[in-house]
Amino acid sequence: MSIKISNLTKVFGKQNAVDNISFEVEEGEIVGFLGPNGAGKSTTMKIANCYLPPTSGIVEVAGYNVTEQPLLVRRNTGYLPEQNPLYTDMYVHEYLQFAGKIHGLSGKTLKNRVGEMISLCGLEVEQNKKIEALSKGYRQRVGLAQSLIHDPKVLILDEPTTGLDPNQIVEIRNLIKNISKNKTVIFSTHIMQEVQAICNRVIVINKGKIVADDNIASILKGKNEIIILAEFESLPNPDVFSSLEEVKGIEIKEGSKLEFTVSEDIRSKIMKVAAANDILIIGIQVESSNLENIFHQLTTVKQDD
Repeated sequence: MSIKISNLTKVFGKQNAVDNISFEVEEGEIVGFLGPNGAGKSTTMKIANCYLPPTSGIVEVAGYNVTEQPLLVRRNTGYLPEQNPLYTDMYVHEYLQFAGKIHGLSGKTLKNRVGEMISLCGLEVEQNKKIEALSKGYRQRVGLAQSLIHDPKVLILDEPTTGLDPNQIVEIRNLIKNISKNKTVIFSTHIMQEVQAICNRVIVINKGKIVADDNIASILKGKNEIIILAEFESLPNPDVFSSLEEVKGIEIKEGSKLEFTVSEDIRSKIMKVAAANDILIIGIQVESSNLENIFHQLTTVKQDD
């Protein structure tokens, strides 16, 4: 087991940032750790990297306890925090040598690893530049390279594509997929497309509690709700459709549209209600289920105290 978290709780003052969560990540898995801002993602990852102590519970990474064996955890873990901490006055190759020495590499081994990381992370052209001269995308590449320099078993990435432009996001996604072939990877994000592009499994955390943990296919298939989007000549009162028992929710969308969350396809019933109330429908369609909709449902449901 690469990561094992049992009954983890982290309290800041009176707030439970992480509230008695448990999950495991198998060797070789790529897991997306999802949740809105403030859900407890970064706190959990910092505990797994020995940056924060848990209030209670047990966290093991690569078979080592983060409280009792922090040095062994760090030797086996690569970590890229949300705020990529780089020494910007150093040259790329110089910084990677520095990072390697911190992990105890030296001589030919260090030289070879720096070369491998420069090649793997696509830094050949940039390796003789100072980090301060690099774009945000290349700085993220340098951050990934330093997290991999000591060949860790587990890679933990906290929102690795934050602040990147669309082209840079695609580049970093592809890089993560490439480097994760022989690693266990867990990374946090709130970008749903990211998870669908990289991961097979998703863990969703909200208000410190895990609200979903499954592979993407099962999560997409398991939600028995359908989204119907209807566009009207002019926006009607949503209450007109509230009598339909299949309707679980109605949301007003831009451009005289209503989004219906329903238990089954009831487009014909919606059209009948509209016709009975002299409401003109311009178009109506079933929206395919996607992770973004499911994430919204999972993280907006009021949880029990």
